[in-house]
Amino acid sequence: MRLARQPSTRRPPDIYGAKLLFEFCVLVSSKASDMRLCEERLVLVNAPTARHALKQATAQGKASQYQYKNGDGNPVRFRFVGVLDLCHLGGECEPNEVWYELRHRLRPMERRRTLIPKAGDLSAIRSEKRT
Repeated sequence: MRLARQPSTRRPPDIYGAKLLFEFCVLVSSKASDMRLCEERLVLVNAPTARHALKQATAQGKASQYQYKNGDGNPVRFRFVGVLDLCHLGGECEPNEVWYELRHRLRPMERRRTLIPKAGDLSAIRSEKRT
C-alpha cells in the first residue's frame, strides 16, 4: 500500500530586497570625521512576511560589522546604520543578485533617526498593510 503525501499548507517564503546602510568610521586622534564613506548594499532575504524580512536583514547588517586599522594605524569601524528600504520582489529578480553603492554622507550614524525610516514606512511593510 502506498500512502499519498499531503500537499503542504504552508506558503513558501517570499523574496525581499533590503537596502542596508553602512558607514566607514575612521578615528584619527580618537575623533571621527563628520563626512564618512558609506555603503548602500542590497541583499536578498527569504521570509514569510515583510516584518520577518526586516528582522533578518537587520541581523545580517549587524553581523557584517567589523573593524581594522588602516595604513596610518588609525582604527576603522565598518558599522551598520540601518535598513533604508525593504521591497517585496517578484520575477524580475535573478537568483543571488546583490547590488551596492558607495557615497559620502554627513555623520550617518548620528543622523540615523532621520536617515533610516520607521519599519512601518518601508515599502514592503506598507504594501502588506494594504492587503
